[in-house]
Amino acid sequence: MIWPILGLVIVGVLVFVPQTLRNVRSVQLLLWAAVPLGLLVLAESLCLLSGHFDLSIGSIAGFSAMFTGMLLGTCPSCWNVVSSPWIGFGIILVAGALIGLANGVMIARVGLNPFLQTLAFLIIFEGAKTAMQTQPVTGLPALYLDVGGTPNFAIGVLLVAFLAFGLLMRFSRFGQAVYALGSSEKSAREVGIDTSRLIIVIYTISGVLSAIAGLMLTGFVGVVPPLIGEGLVFQAFAGAVIGGISLFGGRGKITGALGGVILIQLVQSALNNSTAVGATEIQMINGFVLLVAILLYSTQSKIRSRILASGSV
Repeated sequence: MIWPILGLVIVGVLVFVPQTLRNVRSVQLLLWAAVPLGLLVLAESLCLLSGHFDLSIGSIAGFSAMFTGMLLGTCPSCWNVVSSPWIGFGIILVAGALIGLANGVMIARVGLNPFLQTLAFLIIFEGAKTAMQTQPVTGLPALYLDVGGTPNFAIGVLLVAFLAFGLLMRFSRFGQAVYALGSSEKSAREVGIDTSRLIIVIYTISGVLSAIAGLMLTGFVGVVPPLIGEGLVFQAFAGAVIGGISLFGGRGKITGALGGVILIQLVQSALNNSTAVGATEIQMINGFVLLVAILLYSTQSKIRSRILASGSV
């Protein structure tokens, strides 16, 4: 349902807030701003398809970006340990991967509830990020900033990521295993899938995608702001749900999640450009957008269940 809904929203924006999509440059800026959120939505979608979820993706993005920024930055309070942007790329990816790996191990091997585990990491790494720095981190290498600071390149990264994961989920054994895990972990285990290892891999990938989102957000802003990544997990959930990813696992398409990303960013940009909506009202309206998406998802699920039930009679 996401693409017809997105089409209707585009028409509404063109009628009521035309400056949001007034030219190619405006569209480019809209998509560029959507890149960090898009990568987080991709990470969350992968977890949801497996029947799990990750509340820590925003804090992973923020902590990875802040930790790497402190190592690379030349601001007075920065550590300034390394100067090579290539080492910075490696550090931020490894940081995200290790946190994601820890999430996966605690859930799959130790047996912790995904909600409690990822909530704990959300709190831990939000606090760790604040403990490291409360001011913007500046003085980062130009190449390190250029990755997320070049609009066409950043948009290309987002599209390639969605294309790659869309093909992976549809045509690979890994993708089929993720859908099987999300449909029924017991059944997936009975057909020979190592569900524990799969969960660890999924959360590790989620951590890497979150770290890349932090890198892109750093380039987009030009510094590492102290509040980087905060609040993005809720938008990521919204993007996935609006895009048709099932909250109960096993159903949904990565392409739909991309549509959810574009829809959320389009609504956000339209609200920012609207003179009728104040800055303090934007978050409230975003909440209503999410509520409508959940209602649409619930209605679609009920209709689907009725059709399946009538067909089985």
